[in-house]
Amino acid sequence: CNTKLVGVEFSLVTWFSRHGIFMYPPEDSEGSSSSNHHIDWNTDDEIEVFGVSSSDPTNYSEPSEESHEQSVAESSASGSSARHDKMIHHFVCMGFSRETVIEAIDENGGDNEEEIMETLLALTSEKSSTEDNDEILSILVDMGFTFEEACTAIDRCGPKAEIGDLADFISASQLEDEIDSLQDLPKNKHVASVDTQTERRDYYLHTCKKVKLQDNKGKYRMSWAKLKAASAVDMGMILHPPGPMTGFGVHNEASKVISRELPSEVTGKPYFYFENVAIAPKGVWNNISRFLYEIEPEFVDSKYFCAAMRKRGYIHNLPIHNRFPLLPIPPLTIREAFPSTEKWWPSWDKRTKLNCLLTGIGPGTVTDRIRKTLEQFDDEPPQNVQENVLLDIKKWNLVWVGKNKLAPLEPDEYEMLLGFPKDHTRGGGVTRTERYRALGNAFQVDTVAYHLSVLKDRFPNGINVLSLFSGIGGAEVALHRLGIMLKNVVSVEIAEVNRNIIRCWWEQTNQKGNLIEVEDVQNVSSNQLRHWITKFGGFDLVIGGSPCNNFSGSNRVSRHGLEGEHSSLFYEYYRILEAVMEMQKNDPQ
Repeated sequence: CNTKLVGVEFSLVTWFSRHGIFMYPPEDSEGSSSSNHHIDWNTDDEIEVFGVSSSDPTNYSEPSEESHEQSVAESSASGSSARHDKMIHHFVCMGFSRETVIEAIDENGGDNEEEIMETLLALTSEKSSTEDNDEILSILVDMGFTFEEACTAIDRCGPKAEIGDLADFISASQLEDEIDSLQDLPKNKHVASVDTQTERRDYYLHTCKKVKLQDNKGKYRMSWAKLKAASAVDMGMILHPPGPMTGFGVHNEASKVISRELPSEVTGKPYFYFENVAIAPKGVWNNISRFLYEIEPEFVDSKYFCAAMRKRGYIHNLPIHNRFPLLPIPPLTIREAFPSTEKWWPSWDKRTKLNCLLTGIGPGTVTDRIRKTLEQFDDEPPQNVQENVLLDIKKWNLVWVGKNKLAPLEPDEYEMLLGFPKDHTRGGGVTRTERYRALGNAFQVDTVAYHLSVLKDRFPNGINVLSLFSGIGGAEVALHRLGIMLKNVVSVEIAEVNRNIIRCWWEQTNQKGNLIEVEDVQNVSSNQLRHWITKFGGFDLVIGGSPCNNFSGSNRVSRHGLEGEHSSLFYEYYRILEAVMEMQKNDPQ
């Protein structure tokens, strides 16, 4: 049989189209490598794009001569006639597995090809659904949930539910069980209360205080043994709170008035602000909260500030009242962000928000494959075609740019969605790949600016900032757009590309203050901190987000939480913050 799906003969195409069957042709070797070897684990939380099986049950390929001989031998052994042998060979050449073909022939006999084909398609669809469920189960178990919890979530939410929704469902169930079992225990000393009622938000019940050791050089070290001795309560806590991720409130959503009581040692400046992906391995945010003075994280999805989702957790000691958004308000839906594409948008693509912007984009083979598939239909494609196309569209954040034509976002569109100025990452020797990587790991400026807006009236004469893991300067851009003068900024960023981007932005925006660049956060010493504090009169804000490599849901290789090689740099953030706190506490001037 010479029929291959990539160059499928007209009769097979006609048969599939007549029966409303949608099957993607397999990617060639070049397309395959581009979609696998360009995965960058240094990425933001991309958990909401998961739920799509990496296996492609429709990736048909011509079987080898050996597999054909095997199928003939097995069919002969089962007493099949020569016609059955030929039938098996015929369907195996189409890409169906030998076992599935034999099962379909046994069920229908060997005379009616159309009935056999119907059975094969039904069996293949069933197998595909099972494989998808297995993939989702695997992801949930890797995230730390039990097999039973994952199965229950899929049964309750449906097999097509997003991974984030399934994790939310399990987390809500865990939280409810935790509260029921611990309702008689004394409350944690740090809580957030709603209005004047006694409603509590005790997501973080700590039984183990942070332990720090000080060596003769005055550098703080963490006691890993104590950290590993976290209680069973900690190990059972949630990834992030259930429900809408609006934190302590967002400007465009009605919410209850929330007040919180901070530990006395972190009330007032220096203010600090820590960011990372919200959906992390179980126990991570509990441990981060424990080290950062047992402050409850604020979980926010940036979909309330722009047209793309970006689920993040923030721990800070900033005031939470009298916040205000950056103006003008950016586009909040896909079609508002890309109005020129509206005429091409099919009615069956009902997206209003993009998924999280990642550090890479879909290969051209994906958009070409979708175009060729849609061109087979004069009118609206069948439901199963729509569903399969939408899976790829959501996975790669594709937008419509013509009839049946989709395209990935451009770097300047990333910049717009994330709140950066146009061409912020363009030029200066920065490649497109480097731009995507840098932007995929950046702050969403409008979200961060909303939290930092409370500082505008507190620092009318400018602010001194210690920016750790600066990236491409999301914090600096947010403060600048708020109209807060940057007096002195110590920017610590290991990537030379990112340092160049920040430096160019500093010059192009005519900043009057001082920019001090440091390459590695691990090389920031107590002596350096003391020197800067003396020179500037202290830091007003310590801000940053350590690498999320070992937190991110898209990392299926080394998702080790705070014990991971890169994400353990969180302890450098804590070490430096603690040192600044102690120095400025002992020398208020």
